[in-house]
Amino acid sequence: MAEQYFAQEPHAEHDIHEIEFNLADLNLHLKTDAGVFSKSRIDYGSVALMKQVMELDLVPGKILDLGTGYGPMGLMLAKKYPERALDLVDVNERALELARTNAEFNAITNVNIFTSDIYETVTERYALIVTNPPIRAGKKVVNQIHEQALDHLLSGGQIVTVLQKKQGAPSARKLLTATFGNCDILARDKGYYILRSVKQ
Repeated sequence: MAEQYFAQEPHAEHDIHEIEFNLADLNLHLKTDAGVFSKSRIDYGSVALMKQVMELDLVPGKILDLGTGYGPMGLMLAKKYPERALDLVDVNERALELARTNAEFNAITNVNIFTSDIYETVTERYALIVTNPPIRAGKKVVNQIHEQALDHLLSGGQIVTVLQKKQGAPSARKLLTATFGNCDILARDKGYYILRSVKQ
């Protein structure tokens, strides 16, 4: 059975790539490797999500990138909001090492990068949680990410998530609506739904 990117200690043979991520006049140079999500390019869903997130008005507070991988979304937000602190978390230790390397390489210092299985070691509340949830980890994990976000947001805080329609976006929207009392579709983009709920 092929090893999944949400394994804690990937054993795949190293295969370092270097890629660029450009968005809203901001630029990142990123190292990736085998055993992490979307190693060859920034996946379409993450880019579609980030295009929407960059336009949001946020309440004051920290930002959480849940399932950061090698860090493209969290590090891009850290560049956009140098005055804010960001937490970047993942269960994949190889991905976290890459995220730390990428933060250093891009001279980004307003990030704290640490291991967390979903919200297991997350103790704070945030103005924004962004996530491209690991669909292959199963619906239970994805549902936990969305439901438990409520407990980790400040008043007025937002969760923004991306799912493909065929991979459960409509049911995720129902769950978010039931949890938060609201869920907007910020965009539909090539089958990807960008969903946003706000803690009232």
